[in-house]
Amino acid sequence: MSRIDRVRAEATASARSFLRRKTAMFFTFFFPVILVVIFGALVRTRPGGGGLFAQPAAYYVPGYLGTVVLFTPLSRVGSEIARHRDGNRFEKLATTPLTRADWLLAHTAVNVGVIGVAAALILALTLLLTGATLPLTPTLLLLVPFVVVAVVLFCGFGAVLGSLADSQDGVIAASNTIALPLLFLSDTFVGPELLPSWFLPAMNLSPLTYFARGVRAVVYPAGVAAADPSALGIVADYGVPLAALAALFFAAGAYAIPRTD
Repeated sequence: MSRIDRVRAEATASARSFLRRKTAMFFTFFFPVILVVIFGALVRTRPGGGGLFAQPAAYYVPGYLGTVVLFTPLSRVGSEIARHRDGNRFEKLATTPLTRADWLLAHTAVNVGVIGVAAALILALTLLLTGATLPLTPTLLLLVPFVVVAVVLFCGFGAVLGSLADSQDGVIAASNTIALPLLFLSDTFVGPELLPSWFLPAMNLSPLTYFARGVRAVVYPAGVAAADPSALGIVADYGVPLAALAALFFAAGAYAIPRTD
């Protein structure tokens, strides 16, 4: 089998496994929906009112999308690695030509597809329930590569967590412990003006910050002080750093996976 065939076969098996686990499907699609309903429809934004949710509804689109691109890859990939390790599946895979990078690429591809559908659903619900409007320009198409690159990044991060954690429960605990602070301290729902000045450099270290600011520059340009608001400027300011971090985390995740070659 060629590498493409190997990756396709593993991705097909992973997709079927995901579709058989109803609980995983529920939390992948409906947990972000609950957030949109609570924070978008029930807790209304108050533009100019001060405090949380003081910006127009479109400002918080990166937060809603960030929820699904952050939580799902961390928990799904990490849990999958823990499950494979507990079931000695990596020892069986070691007898095949499938490499660690091939395995992670296959599972990342499945996550890209699943999270892409979930992100589209979240975006549609956000527009429907919050009254947010998006600028209908060609720049809006940048949402697709931003979501894809962010999923690759956090799949790599999840692979590292899954390799370090000693059980599936440990993966879930570790992913939630990391994801919750990242979600609210990465310029998503909580803006820099609400945080102490000494913490702002730490915000710039979060990979989710580049995703959030890149998405916001696309859907709500007034909410980002970008040097160049054009598509090329958005890619240079936020897309390139995000892609570099994605490559780094994917390489680290592939290296951390128990050997399959």
